[in-house]
Amino acid sequence: MTRKVKISSLIIFPVLVCGAIFLSSNKTQEQQGNCHNRSSIPSVFPPEIPSGVVFAGDTIDLTLQDRRERMDKEMLSFTYSHINTMLILKRANRLFPIVEPILKECGVPDDFKYLMIIESNGDPEALSPSKAGGLWQFLEKTGREYGLEVSEEIDERYHTEKATRAACRYLTDSYEIYGDWLTVAASYNTGRKNVTKRRERQKEEKAINLVLPDETSRYIFRLMAVKTVFENPAKYGFVLRNSDLYPIIPIEREVIAKGAMIDWADFAKKHGLTFMQLREANHWIRRTTLNNKSGKKYKVQIPDKKALHYNPAETKAHNPNWIIK
Repeated sequence: MTRKVKISSLIIFPVLVCGAIFLSSNKTQEQQGNCHNRSSIPSVFPPEIPSGVVFAGDTIDLTLQDRRERMDKEMLSFTYSHINTMLILKRANRLFPIVEPILKECGVPDDFKYLMIIESNGDPEALSPSKAGGLWQFLEKTGREYGLEVSEEIDERYHTEKATRAACRYLTDSYEIYGDWLTVAASYNTGRKNVTKRRERQKEEKAINLVLPDETSRYIFRLMAVKTVFENPAKYGFVLRNSDLYPIIPIEREVIAKGAMIDWADFAKKHGLTFMQLREANHWIRRTTLNNKSGKKYKVQIPDKKALHYNPAETKAHNPNWIIK
């Protein structure tokens, strides 16, 4: 048996109108009309397309026909993918406080936190069909090349701090080649070899002017679209409160795990956690046990157990522009 909950004397229902979901009050079907009565269909507006976007300190002119229409496509996609966009805004509140200082320390523009978002949707457990893993979606080979341990038991592609530093090294290496941050972003998606070949054949230096694979062409505009929406979510229909956002879970302490064999479930119990809670704080742990014959030491984060039972009303927005005033 279901109950109707009265909120400010108005009951809100999701209503399917001609294939689109809208919010409607509890009116009768006759009052709402039907799909044959055009005057009854709620309006759907395309998002406003800016004339330019500042990315990594460079102003990208979007008044050119091809750029405007490519940006329009990604703005439509991002603003009308409601569930996904709302979810990554919530996740960003937990991730950005960790990632932003590392980008700054490594000399990578702050805007590259949005590259992490479009790579993984802010999901620390993201794994692509091509087996790219973690927030920054490193392939196994590339992860190892940039200093990450990657195995079936330990996979540092899922280590937020280490993977972010590895991504920074990759990005700064690419910037030494291209000298343009948006081209660096394109190379992160399609590979340096592909970008370099296309620059030479098309006699253009910057990715914004290149004919690229469709995925990469969309990628650089999706990057700008995500930044545009994140700077003012309410303008594009995403209305959040502080309590809607995911807070960062404080780390109580770091503990060194070592030995020829580590049972992570026992380790978790010893520190008053479940194995699931231990993994939530240390996504790089991939199995319940570790055959650690070399005796390597691993720095394990122990979350504040009280903070795991957080009160949403006490959550603070990392960016005040994300929430309604």
